[in-house]
Parts: sequence; C-alpha cells; structure tokens
Amino acid sequence: MVFGWGKKKQEEKPIEEIPTEKHIPLSDVPKIVTELQKLRKSQTVSDIKNLRNATVPLIDDLKDIGKMLEKDNLNVDDIDKHLAIIVVRGKKQVIDIIKKGVTSIPEISSIENAQELDSTLNQILKKVGDVLGRQTRVIHIFAKKYAAQLKNTLEVMNKNHSEIHLILKNFEDTKSIAEEIMNFLVQIKTLNQIRTENAKKIIETKKNIVSIEEKISSIHTLIEEIKSSENYKKYLELKKSLDEFYNQRKKIKNEVDAQFTKISRPLSRYEYASSLDKDQKNILTKLNADPFEILLSKNKDSVIVILENIRKAVSSGSISVKDVDKTLSHITETEELLDVYVRQISDYFQKYEQLKNDLNSLKPKNLISLENDLEKNISFKEDAESKSKTIQNEMDEILLKIPQFITKIEEKLRKFSNTKYVLDSS
Repeated sequence: MVFGWGKKKQEEKPIEEIPTEKHIPLSDVPKIVTELQKLRKSQTVSDIKNLRNATVPLIDDLKDIGKMLEKDNLNVDDIDKHLAIIVVRGKKQVIDIIKKGVTSIPEISSIENAQELDSTLNQILKKVGDVLGRQTRVIHIFAKKYAAQLKNTLEVMNKNHSEIHLILKNFEDTKSIAEEIMNFLVQIKTLNQIRTENAKKIIETKKNIVSIEEKISSIHTLIEEIKSSENYKKYLELKKSLDEFYNQRKKIKNEVDAQFTKISRPLSRYEYASSLDKDQKNILTKLNADPFEILLSKNKDSVIVILENIRKAVSSGSISVKDVDKTLSHITETEELLDVYVRQISDYFQKYEQLKNDLNSLKPKNLISLENDLEKNISFKEDAESKSKTIQNEMDEILLKIPQFITKIEEKLRKFSNTKYVLDSS
C-alpha cells in the first residue's frame, strides 16, 4: 500500500449462527424480498453514515497537517542548497494536493450519497497517496513529525473507505440477488400458466380421442355389417373368379407371344423398312410390342396385309433371314392361327367385361368411402395421441423445473437473512 498504510489485520472467524427456520408460501416471497431490501438499504445508509461521520475528523486532520506543513520551513537553510530545492518542491506538491484534493465529503441520506462518498474518498486517497508515494523520502527524512500523523490518518481513512466500498458492494449484491429471485418467480409463474394451459389441452385432446374412437368403432360396425352380408360374400366369390379368370389371359398371351416370336426378326425389320399408312404403322408397332393387345377382329385384315407384305419382302430378299423357307412357313402358320387367336382373345375380353360388370354391380357402394374414413380417423387418433404425449412430456419437465427454481430462491433468501425460509409452492 502507498506510504505504508492499509495492512490488513488478521480477521477473526465469525461465530456460526444456527439459522431459524420459517415456512412461508411462495406468494409471500415478493413481500419478504421487498422488506429485506428496504431493511438492507436502511442498514447500508446508516452504516455508511456512521463511517462518514468517523471520516470527517480525518479530513480535517489532513487539512490541518497541510496548514502546519505549509508554515514549517523544515530547516532547509541548514541543508545543501540543491537538496533544499528538492525538499521545498516536494513539500509544495504535498501542500497543493492537500489543499486542492482533500475536499469535503457529502452528507449521507441515500444510497446515491453513499456512492458519491465512496468515489470522493477514493479520489482523495489516490491523490494524496500518489503524491506521498512520490515524496516519501522528503516526508520521512525532513518532515518526520508529519509522516506519522499522515500515516495514521490515512490508514484509518483507507480502512473506513474499504468498509464503505465493501458495504456498497454487499448492497449491490443484495440488489442482484433480489432481481434473480424476482426473475425466478416470473419463470415459476410462467411455467404454472403453461402447466394450466397444457392441462386444459390434455383434457380437450382426450375428449377428442374418445370422440374419434367412437367414430372408428361406428365405422368398424358399418364395415362389418357390409362384409357379413350375402351380397358381399357373392362379391368376394365373383372377385376370386375374376382373379382366376385373369390366368386365362396369361395362357392365351403366352401362346400368341410364342407364335409371333417365330417371326419377330422379319417383323421388326419390316417396321423400319415399310411405308405403311398411319393406322397400319401403329398396328405393326403394337405387333412387335405386344401382339395380344392388337389381335382383335377389327385389326385382322390389317394384320394379314402386314404378314403378306413381310412374306413378299422375305421372298424377294428385301428382308434377309437365315432360313427363307422356314420363315415363310412360320408366316403361313401364323396367318392360319389368326382366326383362333382373334376368337380366343375376343371371347376372353367379352367374358372378362361381363365378370367385371357383374362384380361392379355387387360391389358395396360405400365400402371404399367407409374404409377411407376409417383410415383417416385412425390417423387423426394417432396424431391426437402424439400431441397429448408431447404436452404431457412438457408438463413433466415443468414439474421438475419448478422445484429447482424454488430451491434456488431458498438459497438466495438465505443470503438475505439469517432466517432459513422453506417455501411451499402449493
């Protein structure tokens, strides 16, 4: 410390007090915090006022020392001239700082006054300490009788200032703790509001789930009634017959595909080399892709024309094949089978359409609609259950958070008062 004051004394350990315990509702916390803050503020102002009053005589002492030092020539006439100049200059610096820097300190009636006092004392001690630090040899050697006075006075002033600063810091800490407590209370209030709102949402969601379940049950009943009817049984039997009949299509198609595969090479080459009209061109393309779909009565003559043109092209060499005779034989064979294929395919489509029409006539008109409604309501129920679970999880988190905030408030209140407050959140 400057000029040798401010050495700390060994602090005595305070005797631990056993706190009294007091149970209070959470709603009482704001009132208690306000009262404790008011009490702490009053105590802070009172303590600092006492320290201020104890410091005023010290300020006067400094001023008096300055006046005495100013009148004292320090016997400079008896020392070396160059050294005398240094002593006089140093003395003047000390006197100037005491005159200008050692100012009156404010009266204390508020925290603002106390803060102003803290700042003023800090400036006085810094200015005086700095100059005494620079002129310490001058004062200790040539003004010994003032050095002890200055040291003692400044040591007490520094001690008082440290206490004032600490008291103000404790008061600011108290304000900060109060703000934290109030913030925790706001968070608890918000969480309770959310919990209340979520409780309502869960009730509404559960009612909605019950309503959806009733609707699902009703739809299930209607679907079961439809599916247990004689008409629906006939529908299923006919649908089975239609599915089985579809195998007949595969059989005919396989036979047709196998036959046209025999002439696939000249058929495909003719598609690229021919100059048929648009309709015949389309038929030729489909013959190459899927002859089953094109072998209908209305297309028979066109197919024969195409096959004959291919025969001529193979015979003339326009379309090259490995074995001309074999290819021509396959073309003839295909032409001879055309009537069989056309009749089989025509019979198949005729019977298939008849079965399909009969199936549609037996098909329950509202079954698909009911099944769609069932699927939609099952989805609604799943969404509602998921929403309810999310809300419940949020409520569970709140139930964990609120006790944590209450514990923090209890801990903060303990820093305010010797009383151990136990909060009841109910």
